[in-house]
Amino acid sequence: MRITLIHALKHSIVPIEASFAKLWPEARLMNLLDDSLSADLARDGKLTDRMTERFLTMGRYAADTGADGILFTCSAFGPCIEAVAHAHAPMPVLKPNEAMIEQAVAKGKKIGLLSTFPPTLVSMPPEFPASVTLVPKLAEGALAALDRGNRAEHDRLVVEASKDLADCDLIALAQYSMAPAAARVAEATGRPVLTTPESAVMKMKAMLGAD
Repeated sequence: MRITLIHALKHSIVPIEASFAKLWPEARLMNLLDDSLSADLARDGKLTDRMTERFLTMGRYAADTGADGILFTCSAFGPCIEAVAHAHAPMPVLKPNEAMIEQAVAKGKKIGLLSTFPPTLVSMPPEFPASVTLVPKLAEGALAALDRGNRAEHDRLVVEASKDLADCDLIALAQYSMAPAAARVAEATGRPVLTTPESAVMKMKAMLGAD
C-alpha cells in the first residue's frame, strides 16, 4: 500500500513516520511538505478558497502518483481536507485528528485539547460532537521553540500548559509534533493522553483492509 503524507509543518514528518514504522512498517510512504501553508494561515487568520484549491492540487498530485490513501498531518485545515476527501472518494483521505477524536469521544466526556498552533483551536473544535465538553488550551511559545530547534523547551512548555487540563477526563494532543511529549504530559497531569499519529495510522490501515 502506498500512503501519501501531506504536511504543513516539517515537524510532523518524524512522528508520523515513527508511528508507521511501529504499527504498519509494510506501508510505502511518500511525503509532501508545503510549510508555507501554516505561515499563510497564521497570516490570513482564516481558511480561504485559495487555500482549499492548494489542498485540492496536492490531493490530485498524490492521487496521480498512485496513492492508495492520503493522510494529512496538518490539524488546522479541516474544511480543506474535507474538500480533498470529497474529490477523491472512495479513496481514504484522513484528517490528522479524525481517528483520535473518535477515540477521545469514546473514552471521556470532558476532553482537554492541547495545541501549539493557535488556528487549530479555531478549526478543530467543531470536529468534536456536541455531546462532549471541550477545554481548549494553547501551549504558548512551544511551536516557536520547536522552530528554533529546541525540542526540550517545546516539550517543557507543552507539559506546563497541560497542567491546566488536569481536571479533564483525558487530554488530546492536537499537533503531530507534540506526540514525543505525551508521556511527560500524562505524568504531569495524571490523565490519559491521546496522540494523533498512532490513531491515524491504525485507522488508515483498517480502512485499506491491511489489518
